Amino acid sequence: MLDLNEYSSLGAALRDALERWPNETCLIESDRDREKLRLTYSDFKEMALPLARALQDTGFSESLRAAIIMSNQSKWLVSAYAIFYAGGILVPLDYKLTAAEQIRLLAHSNSKYLVTEYHIWRALVDAPDFPELKMGTVLVTEAPAGQDLKGAFRWEEFRRKGEPTFVNRQRQDTASIVYSSGTGGQPKGCVLTHENYLEQCRALTTWYPFWPGVRYLSILPTNHAIDFMVGFVGPFVCGASVIHLRTLRPEFVRDAFSRYQITYVTLVPLILKNLEKGLRAKFEALPPSKRFFLHGMIALNKLLTRHRPWVQLSRLLLPQVHQAFGGELLAMMTGGAFVEASTLQFFYDLGLPVANGYGLTEACTVLTVNDLKPFRADTVGKPLPGVEIRILKPDREGIGEIAARSPTIMSHYLDDPELTAETIVEGWLLTGDLGRFDSAGHLQLLGRKKNMIVTPGGKNIYPEDIENVFDGLPVKEYCVFAADYLWPAKELGKEILVMALRLEPGQQFSEAIVDQLSALNRSLPDFKRVGGYLIWDKDFPRTASMKVKRAELAAEIGKALDRSSAVVPL
Repeated sequence: MLDLNEYSSLGAALRDALERWPNETCLIESDRDREKLRLTYSDFKEMALPLARALQDTGFSESLRAAIIMSNQSKWLVSAYAIFYAGGILVPLDYKLTAAEQIRLLAHSNSKYLVTEYHIWRALVDAPDFPELKMGTVLVTEAPAGQDLKGAFRWEEFRRKGEPTFVNRQRQDTASIVYSSGTGGQPKGCVLTHENYLEQCRALTTWYPFWPGVRYLSILPTNHAIDFMVGFVGPFVCGASVIHLRTLRPEFVRDAFSRYQITYVTLVPLILKNLEKGLRAKFEALPPSKRFFLHGMIALNKLLTRHRPWVQLSRLLLPQVHQAFGGELLAMMTGGAFVEASTLQFFYDLGLPVANGYGLTEACTVLTVNDLKPFRADTVGKPLPGVEIRILKPDREGIGEIAARSPTIMSHYLDDPELTAETIVEGWLLTGDLGRFDSAGHLQLLGRKKNMIVTPGGKNIYPEDIENVFDGLPVKEYCVFAADYLWPAKELGKEILVMALRLEPGQQFSEAIVDQLSALNRSLPDFKRVGGYLIWDKDFPRTASMKVKRAELAAEIGKALDRSSAVVPL
């Protein structure tokens, strides 16, 4: 791989990668069972540089911000590289957000350039808030011929001849603005520097190296911090290949493992759990004699690999299991949400280790990961090289808030110095998560101090973002919390949202209020719904600017009520 210590920017490192491995395959784009595109590093360069030149011809220059809203595909990475090549700042946005949410983040980030898909662009143009959005150049992919693009350009035709000017940046310059929340409440744009990414990549590849011939299956959205790092930057600076799969249907995911002989993949816990269920069902469907033999081989593999993985042996003992995953899989990676230890142990016993990690957008990607020396199903591993972890104010059991210091910690929150000062204190990132170290130096996650839920699908749910949906509810005031924020449970995986309601003086909590509350709740996606409510008999504490003092209110509720008496299912 490239020596990332020699580079000051992502653009410079990626540029050298394209020169170092011109004939290696860097990208494969597959849609269901059909391969749509295959690019070498040289092909990638030939696609990206005319785009960079065209951007510069429109006035795109150093430090301008360009957003990308697209599903996983080659044009995402080509566009990102062109932006970095020209010295710009990347703003990756979630293509699954609503048009209104995307417009809000485009405005907040002050992005003047946008690369997006045709159907997303149509939704943006039709949104009520679109006329207020002051966009510059918009590039639209896969637009049908003859369609009015409302001033946008076709991505495929947006090319200029001539060599673009490479604009190098320094390590402390902003590389990207990544949103950890902000779809309804205050946007939280994490400002990440070139050093953050270079140091994160260097640390991760120390433990999990890539090389030419490695094939990484990209399933998570590229805008996600994990896949941007492990499904773009990491493979490219090592000469590896990325396979973009433009579907999540299980049969095509399984087919991709075998067809491309995948080496690594990152999965959210929900998909990992579904894979486990599928395998267990297949095992149980075997004839008794074959099932007995299989369980014997699993037990033997577990015994012989108890200290560390032995992939060659596991493939010999359990050949059919490994062939179902392509026969070349070294590890799966997961993080960002709670994963049951039994699930991690299940895969490890099959010789398919899952590198469970812990991180957050504010830390670029990952802070800790299991190095498999030895494998531990009950932890999120050890701090990566260069990462320091502290447990603040530990209790008798050693449990306290996790704080991190590392070259990967973000610079600040965009346009929010107050929140930045609350989150980064004397160089330490206060994660809001509760944990402790065991005697072997592994970090265990044991709950959340912050008012946030991470779904099994890896989505961050901030209660503040949910409250706008309930606007107009006929009560004096309301506030949404994560239940574990009100009543710390020192366990993960069972979090729900709870709404605290303050009625008007003399008002009764009527069936009409319950009906309206339930109807509004049902309008939300399942994973965002409020799971219960409670009635609070005091006015909410507020700041001078009339913002609810959430921490103070949560502390009062937590002392006065317990979880069982307060949480009433909706």
